Amino acid sequence: MPRLGIQFALRLLCLFSLAIAASGLVRAQDAATDRPTEKSSSASDQNPEPQKPASAPDDSTAADTLTVFPHSETARYWISGQANIILQWNPRLPANYSGPHSFGPRAQNATSRVYTLFLGYQLTHTTEVFLDVESAGGHGLSNALGLAGFTNLDVVRNPALGDNPYLARVMIRQIIPLSDDRVSASRGALALATSLPARRLEIRLGKFTIPDFFDLNSHGTDSHLQFLNWTVDNNGAYDYSANTRGYTDGVILEYDDHWWTVRFAETLMSKVANGINLDADIARARAENLEFEARGNRILHRDGAVRFLTYLNHANMGNYEEAIRDFESGESPVPDIVATRREGRHRYGFGLNFEQEIAQQIGIFGRLGWSDGRNEAYEYTEVDRTFQLGVFSTGDRWKRRNDRTGVAFVANGIVKAHQQYLALGGLGFLLGDGRLTYGPEKIVEAFYTVHLWRGFFASFDVQHINNPGYNKDRGPVLVPGVRAHVDF
Repeated sequence: MPRLGIQFALRLLCLFSLAIAASGLVRAQDAATDRPTEKSSSASDQNPEPQKPASAPDDSTAADTLTVFPHSETARYWISGQANIILQWNPRLPANYSGPHSFGPRAQNATSRVYTLFLGYQLTHTTEVFLDVESAGGHGLSNALGLAGFTNLDVVRNPALGDNPYLARVMIRQIIPLSDDRVSASRGALALATSLPARRLEIRLGKFTIPDFFDLNSHGTDSHLQFLNWTVDNNGAYDYSANTRGYTDGVILEYDDHWWTVRFAETLMSKVANGINLDADIARARAENLEFEARGNRILHRDGAVRFLTYLNHANMGNYEEAIRDFESGESPVPDIVATRREGRHRYGFGLNFEQEIAQQIGIFGRLGWSDGRNEAYEYTEVDRTFQLGVFSTGDRWKRRNDRTGVAFVANGIVKAHQQYLALGGLGFLLGDGRLTYGPEKIVEAFYTVHLWRGFFASFDVQHINNPGYNKDRGPVLVPGVRAHVDF
């Protein structure tokens, strides 16, 4: 605990030193750019909270408050919190055999808990600082093993970490205006300004999680009020840099210009695959992330967005083909990806993400993902190819405007070398049945979230998974679940 306290203090000192320096540089700029004339932006020009889909109605009236305590639209500070509790279970599933990293065949249940305190402060109109503290406890079904598209995004993949509070985010946001005209923006835990230059450059520096800003989708991102599966809420083939808890250190540069945005991030990788510690030597290990986003209403004259993503990871990675060769030459009793790790290896991939409103408060969404797959899956999950398609709706049609529901289909796959590695008994950080009769992992998920009162929500979720862990000799798996969520 003393060591954690020292690290915490050092991060705070660095953050506020940067913030004070930045605020001094931009005070004169604020005076020149804080014009009273504004124009309203489209929903996609704002920085939407994931739990408020772009197609949803404005529920911010006093009579329809979606937090336990109301939040000021003018205060310089931000204080909020959330609690997310998920219970999932599954009946016994067919399995011809099981291995060290199989999804367990017996009936089981598991509960996860995530509590977060969000703190923010607006030093100037263009400089904001954020600090979030989090606790993640409980565990996932089969200790989050045996599924590439695991059923609960809130699960920490290493239960031994425990539920002690930790520093989740600590970052500074600097807005550099590039135009006089302004657009309105949503205020939330990670963005405090309610008015932004239509053309601007944004810089974020510190500790964060990549999915806070990349691969966002209004209908399939938020595990608190929407879907739960890893490969529904995120692109499964996007091996984004993160430690075991999902966070990294780095810098994000973003350029916004009315209907389009481009963002780039340089971030740290884990020292080992799915490890808790980040490698601070950027010459040896790092990740580049680039995303282009376009917004508009060209289809059916309704809001839509499309995002193209690419990434390149550098790390101490193993190679599936080399692990198979070592096994075939008798150097190891089973293929061992860990024994083949070498510095300087790369893993890269691409993603396509879209959302489109097709009727009042009804939208479709989807993703495509591809990664090269030669070197080991390192950070997120063991997926080399993914396809996703879903439908999302709010409850306006049945007079429950703050309810939401959706259904999604996902198909995940891996390349041939990865298949052969698992078939010969190799283990990844998530998968390994000892054998494998390969088939794409196919997932259907449906949920309904009901708004109870103010910030209280409850959800029912069900997932059906064919070929768990890409194995035709196992499953299918049926996973019902319930979720309780509170926004403070």
